[in-house]
Amino acid sequence: MGCVFSLPRERRAAAERIMPTRETSFIEKMKKMNRNILVFYGSQTGTAEGFAHQLAKDAQRYGLKAMAADPEEHDMSDLLRLPEIDNSLAVFCMATYGEGDPTDNAQAFYDWLQVTGDRLEGLNFAVFGLGNKTYEHFNAMGKYVDKRLSELGARRIFDLGLGDDDGNLEEDFLSWKEEFWPAVCKFFGVEPTTQEGSIRQFELVVHTDINTNEVFTGEIGRLKSFQIQKPPFDSKNLFLSSVSVNRKLNKGGSRHYMHLELDISGSHIRYDSGDHVALYPTNDTFLVNRLGELLGVDLDTIISLNNLDEASNKKHPFPCPTSYRTALTHYLDISSPPRTNVLFELSQYASNPKDQETMRTMASSSSEGKDMYQNWILAARRHLLAVLEDLPSLKPPIDHLCELLPRLQARYYSISSSAKVHPNSVHVCGVVVEYTTSTGRTNKGVATNWLKNKEVTDNGHKHTVPMYVRKSQFRLPFRASNPVIMVSAGTGIAPFIGFIQERAWLKQQGKDVGETVLYYSCRHRNEDFLYQEELEAFERAGVLNELNVAFSRDQEHKVYVQHLLKKNKEHLWRLIHMDNAHIYICGDARNMAREVQKAFHEIAEEVGNLSHTQAVEYFKHLMKKGRYSQDVWS
Repeated sequence: MGCVFSLPRERRAAAERIMPTRETSFIEKMKKMNRNILVFYGSQTGTAEGFAHQLAKDAQRYGLKAMAADPEEHDMSDLLRLPEIDNSLAVFCMATYGEGDPTDNAQAFYDWLQVTGDRLEGLNFAVFGLGNKTYEHFNAMGKYVDKRLSELGARRIFDLGLGDDDGNLEEDFLSWKEEFWPAVCKFFGVEPTTQEGSIRQFELVVHTDINTNEVFTGEIGRLKSFQIQKPPFDSKNLFLSSVSVNRKLNKGGSRHYMHLELDISGSHIRYDSGDHVALYPTNDTFLVNRLGELLGVDLDTIISLNNLDEASNKKHPFPCPTSYRTALTHYLDISSPPRTNVLFELSQYASNPKDQETMRTMASSSSEGKDMYQNWILAARRHLLAVLEDLPSLKPPIDHLCELLPRLQARYYSISSSAKVHPNSVHVCGVVVEYTTSTGRTNKGVATNWLKNKEVTDNGHKHTVPMYVRKSQFRLPFRASNPVIMVSAGTGIAPFIGFIQERAWLKQQGKDVGETVLYYSCRHRNEDFLYQEELEAFERAGVLNELNVAFSRDQEHKVYVQHLLKKNKEHLWRLIHMDNAHIYICGDARNMAREVQKAFHEIAEEVGNLSHTQAVEYFKHLMKKGRYSQDVWS
């Protein structure tokens, strides 16, 4: 990784092609706007971006001048010139995506770091990484950026921060920045005195006379892009697919599993088995209307929030002009527990001193504050509406609320179809999230309940879903003759339905197709055996050589996929060690994927006569060769 020429020539060329060129570099902009701190973010779900903007805002409290920046929008080789600015500092908030990968917007920066031979002496930097310890490559991107910048001669002015989303990511960030800012002030010889109070980043403009054709109604990028669809479709230009099938997958039980088929005819969208589809949901209408009632505002007011910082590339927090209703429905996350910085900013609007004190305590880094935030916000799963209802003196202006809330993010689903068989549709499956909190409220998953209601009707009306396809490394082997071993639980079956469809298609084309083996776990045979009919039909047709299903709760002792793997250890070891089988895991990272990996280690020890250390290294080697792939979530 640290080798200057570690990428093949074509990837180096690709990295050079995708590094954007701008008429004005961030160096010129920083000089013009008198900024000395630049906070870059590699963000997939918006959290790292939010942290970057927090840091840029915090700088003002210390009398420093900073701006947040998206590496995708800049030529990152300009980092060589950052020392031209006195007391300059580059901060990187870098999330890790998937199996140790950079986020989409940091891919070009990552590629550049790998191939550059330029020295970065004189560059001051600090890195905060966002990761999850349940994943194999915890915080790989943050660690790599920190290590690589140092290798290139840059000066680390504060220790690498490692946030863990399996614990409390925001608490990790708060603890890191609490020590980060005094270190920055000491390094630059600045007095670490903070300015208390709220600092607004955007100003409100109310439009009383505006052409409706100029108003955003839910589009992510181009205005009217949902009315006039133009390929290619990506994260900034979504395709509006129609729902052609929406059926319940399970036969019983209290949960609702669903299979949806999205029509992509005429979109020129291409996908491969194992890819992900990004779906852009909308918030529950009840929550939106209730927020409007509590705050006493006309949600149909057309507004713009304009950035007060001329240096920022982020002119608005979401597409503007638009209505409050559209912002709260399409653009803002109103269902997640509010972050501590939001509580701090909103506390000034609580007329009851006790409510104000409660909010400020929760926003602090004290032990009492952390415990209170954990219990009152996180454990109780209070979203914004619940906070407003339970702190009745809190009446923030809606424009400030809209400024502070994070963006509503896309939801990524593993595609459960093969384009070889279904070229004009993308299939997904999911389970509806709905639960009762300790406060007695019913919380509903944003995307799954939105999808559940996309019913196909006979009246000609078709529900639509904004989407695009995100490429994945979760791929069938190039040689169809290689055996595949697929291991999943619950909705983790999704990509394997596509894999099996493709293997069936390859067989029909007369290809030599290796053994196709599935290990799957669900709770009860008669309740949540997803895609049972399809899987059994594939088995009867000889496409699926083995269908091994663990029904975890159909007997007194729970049985999971790892137990079935151990039962068939000799056959599995032969497939892996002798026949070059490819292994695929899809499901829960914290429990299932970890236990499955442990089972494979034990198989290598017991059948392959490897030591534990040798077994671990054996499967790490398979990962590096692309023969052990995981599509997991926490």
